[in-house]
Amino acid sequence: MSKVLDPLKGPLKGDTTSSNSLTPKSSSPQPQSVHRKLYNRHVQLIAIGGSIGTGLFVTIGTTGLVRAGPLGLLLAYGIWTVVILLLTTAVGEMVSFLPVSSPFLTMAGRVVDPAFECAASVNFWIMQSLYIPFEITAVNGMIHFWREDYSPAIPLCVQIAIYACINLFAVRLYGECEFWLSIAKLILCIALLFFTLITMCGGNPQGDAFGFRNWHAAGGPIAEYLSKGNIGRFEGFLGCLRGSAAFTVVGPEYMSMVAGEAINPRKTMPTAFKTVLYRLALFYIGGALSVSILIAYNDPNYLKLTSDASNAASSPYVVAMQNLQIKVLPDIINVVIITSAFSAGNSYTYCSSRALYGLAQRGFVPRFFKICTKLGVPIFCVAVSICFSLLSLMQLGSSGNKVLNYMVSLCTGSQVLNYGFMSIIYIRFYHACKAQGIDRSTFPYRAWFQPYSIYIAASLIWCLIGILGYHVFKPGMWSVDDFLFNYVMIFVAIAVFSFWKLLKRTKVVKLSEADLYTGIEEIEEHEYEIYAKREANGEEDDDKKNGNFLKNALNWVF
Repeated sequence: MSKVLDPLKGPLKGDTTSSNSLTPKSSSPQPQSVHRKLYNRHVQLIAIGGSIGTGLFVTIGTTGLVRAGPLGLLLAYGIWTVVILLLTTAVGEMVSFLPVSSPFLTMAGRVVDPAFECAASVNFWIMQSLYIPFEITAVNGMIHFWREDYSPAIPLCVQIAIYACINLFAVRLYGECEFWLSIAKLILCIALLFFTLITMCGGNPQGDAFGFRNWHAAGGPIAEYLSKGNIGRFEGFLGCLRGSAAFTVVGPEYMSMVAGEAINPRKTMPTAFKTVLYRLALFYIGGALSVSILIAYNDPNYLKLTSDASNAASSPYVVAMQNLQIKVLPDIINVVIITSAFSAGNSYTYCSSRALYGLAQRGFVPRFFKICTKLGVPIFCVAVSICFSLLSLMQLGSSGNKVLNYMVSLCTGSQVLNYGFMSIIYIRFYHACKAQGIDRSTFPYRAWFQPYSIYIAASLIWCLIGILGYHVFKPGMWSVDDFLFNYVMIFVAIAVFSFWKLLKRTKVVKLSEADLYTGIEEIEEHEYEIYAKREANGEEDDDKKNGNFLKNALNWVF
């Protein structure tokens, strides 16, 4: 008999492995567990805000526009955005089906292999941890916009301390901080799109309607990179794709990591996945188009400010405003971009600690990492994440942009590998559902055009993994640093997989025996308590009760 999952009640009809009851069992948070305290409005803004960081405002110019030119930048961002949107819908289906802590990583051990889960989890944790010092370094670089006569250790240490305070208190504090910081980022994205439209039509101090003039800079619209001629232009496109678009265009992992702490997740998570898609497409593709319009890829002032010898991490938007002789606004935009980078670093600190917490729950790291405070904060996991942030102090011994570029390469390699793992996990999940006769049409959220869309996304992702550092194999371009920063995470993942495989003698999971249900009963209990409490107290929906006007306004705008 076909097993059917009710999207709101969870259990599978005819399934004896999970409870069909909504009996009000106690589901109070245990001493060693995180708490479900994130409202729908938190998840909505975290889903978008966590995906918008320094890459969209700063490195989109240095590793994107400069390498590929305006058309190359737009093509790279457009293609990679489509790939990530296809992957996001697939991951959204899994997460909405079973919204537990570290959901796609948990599913890896159930549908692929426990050793594969271990490798994917370690890679994800390292990736999130390395993003923390990247954002801290970027913040310090942007402060150099105003002055150079201070020790970088001051802003670095202050930011590390603030991250520690926010993440050690309670998840609600994190949610509130990220909610308001994410609103600032969204307003900035929209404002920069309008700024581009207005200035290109002549709304600037010079009255210059420059339009698409920067697309006609010498050597454009696709720049030559590494080689000359058409090969060089193709390498310019690839350089932008692997070095900028693959780093900047993100999405599914940040929504997934809050699933274990979201209130009423099987209602909240599908909404977040549905609404984030067109918003991210607008911001990523719109951002790439805006940058290509505002500044020439060979602008001498911008190239000087973003060279490896510079300590400043300049935004192409700020340089464009200076070129147009606009006063005050560059300072305001730089401040908001700094808050954006700060917000992204805050998100990474959270995700890093929860990824390590997930590793402890599944027995991949020592058990003491499961210890949580009374407020539901995995304190030792947060402490380790803060330790990673100390890597930002490398900037004290090298130029800011050089450290920033190293971090971008290392994070990109880990991030694209993570997407490769996600694609494999969903393919196995899809076929496990099919093998067990589960009707996917009853899921809270269903991915588009499956399984073909995930095959397309997986093919492109794994091709990109292979060519991330291809330039080091070109004659005369070998660099140990570049090779390691691009490929080291592949070797780490292979080593972790092999170690766990040999240690635990794990086997590939048979699709017909994959565990797709464990954890659903706990979610049922949580949902029962929510609806029972609301009915007893005559309460409104949490989001209607908390900022209804603001939420409706944001939904209308975005």
